[in-house]
Amino acid sequence: MSTVTAIKSCATTACAYNRGGCTAFAITVGGDAAAPACSTFISLDARGGLPVAEGHVGACQRLECVHNTDLMCTADAIAIGADTAACLSYEAR
Repeated sequence: MSTVTAIKSCATTACAYNRGGCTAFAITVGGDAAAPACSTFISLDARGGLPVAEGHVGACQRLECVHNTDLMCTADAIAIGADTAACLSYEAR
């Protein structure tokens, strides 16, 4: 794996790392098989992260996802859903 997976969109506007997209340097996808989600999600009144929305997936804890190789996401890009910060690109094996 020579590149990291980009976050193409994030609809979780309550997250402190969302300013028109994901501004975290890297997120972790966790949750469980029934509800894989961004574990980096944090609800605060402040906004943080990078000055631009160029977030990536740093680690993926969902071993049963077809895009997971050695705990890294191999999808071209992922999308994160609204209220629950769900990983919308998750696909079970």
